Amino acid sequence: MSIGMKVKKEKILLIAFLSVLAYVFIHLSKSFLGLDKWTLCMFRCFVISLFMFYAFLKKDLTTWILLSIIIGIEVGLDQPKIAIELRFLSQIFLRMIKTIIAPILFSTLIVGIASHSNIKQLGSMGWKSLLYFEIVTTLALFIGLIAINVSQAGIGIVMPSGMMGQQLPKVESKSWQDTILHVFPENFIKSVYHGDVLPIVVFSVIFGVSMVFLDEKKRSPLLLFAESLSEIMFKFTKIIMYFAPIGVGSAIAYTVGHMGLDILYNLFQLLLTLYIALLIFLIVVLLPILLWIKVPLRGFVKALTEPVSLAFATTSSESALPLLMENLEKLGVPRKIVAFVIPTGYSFNLDGTTLYLSLATVFVAQASGIPLSFSQQIFIGLTLILTSKGVAGVPRASLVILLATVASFGLPTWPILAIIGIDELMDMARTTVNVIGNGLASCVIARSEGELDDKKMLDYIKKREN
Repeated sequence: MSIGMKVKKEKILLIAFLSVLAYVFIHLSKSFLGLDKWTLCMFRCFVISLFMFYAFLKKDLTTWILLSIIIGIEVGLDQPKIAIELRFLSQIFLRMIKTIIAPILFSTLIVGIASHSNIKQLGSMGWKSLLYFEIVTTLALFIGLIAINVSQAGIGIVMPSGMMGQQLPKVESKSWQDTILHVFPENFIKSVYHGDVLPIVVFSVIFGVSMVFLDEKKRSPLLLFAESLSEIMFKFTKIIMYFAPIGVGSAIAYTVGHMGLDILYNLFQLLLTLYIALLIFLIVVLLPILLWIKVPLRGFVKALTEPVSLAFATTSSESALPLLMENLEKLGVPRKIVAFVIPTGYSFNLDGTTLYLSLATVFVAQASGIPLSFSQQIFIGLTLILTSKGVAGVPRASLVILLATVASFGLPTWPILAIIGIDELMDMARTTVNVIGNGLASCVIARSEGELDDKKMLDYIKKREN
């Protein structure tokens, strides 16, 4: 690709991105600017036309996903009834993604463990991963607490009309013993059926370790089957990804169609606090770690753009899992490390969720007029770190955990009704950070094990730039 053509494309993308920002600003300020709906509709069509032109030039999945997000917003705003009816398309896409998760985890973990016969390295990866997860999630917790204490977003909150009639999620009380028990599979098929990631990982790890103790003749057929299954699942992923723009666009259309953007007026400060706190976490915590392990920011961004776009639009970490694993492998992280760290991180390294829960709990206290000392907030936050394990892939599980935590510490639950109103918009942000955090965790563990392939990484960056 010539330098001139590359610069031209980047300028078009910049113009399109700025147009999107202007589009959202104008929509939120339409009453002040005195614009009618036809003017707004024409402006939105202009933005979409810019993005479509760029998409035809670029011809890659990321660009088409971004375009589908913009079209989804347009459909949700102008045709909300149609947008709500389109939800089934995103549900089909998510169902297809979920069919991949169990076989891809099972096969890649077995290949990673049984093909190398290094039990010591498995133990090393295990304790390094858990240590890294706890350090990073604790930092996310503190950033969330600091952000909500600075913004004071819960003070003087007024419940939007129409929200008081909403039902809060039901809470099932779970002891710490139940949480640990959930890690171990009662029945492997049952875990696959329910999509429980952690029990699948535990079963697969034990299965892979057991294979190590078999002689070569008995181990080879199973290993060959696992390798073939793994390759098939990655090909399966590529086929499903052709439908990603449709699934993503319909998911965004449904979100905007049944919520609208006007709800931002009432709870804008809370939403802004979360987004800024997550951005600070990315810049202050994750970016220095990325630079410390000497992974080029450009390459990391290119590898995660597609899975992050999926996670943001669908509010599901699971939707990004197969593509995230595939792209990290292309970036130079060995499959055995990706297969171990990513699924484990989906249960123990939920940076965005931890930050959100700490922030939301203090928001509830502020809205209720109940002062909490910083030591009380830290204690609540540490409790949240323990109770939030394993919520990835469970729809609105964060709300259930928040409700249980608030009730257990004697705080009123009515402010959670306000949070429910914008939970999907908040879920987009926290899910995105969860995916980024786990992608980085794989790179960190690979570098610590001395197995990050820098040559493969540079080749991947060059290939994506051409």
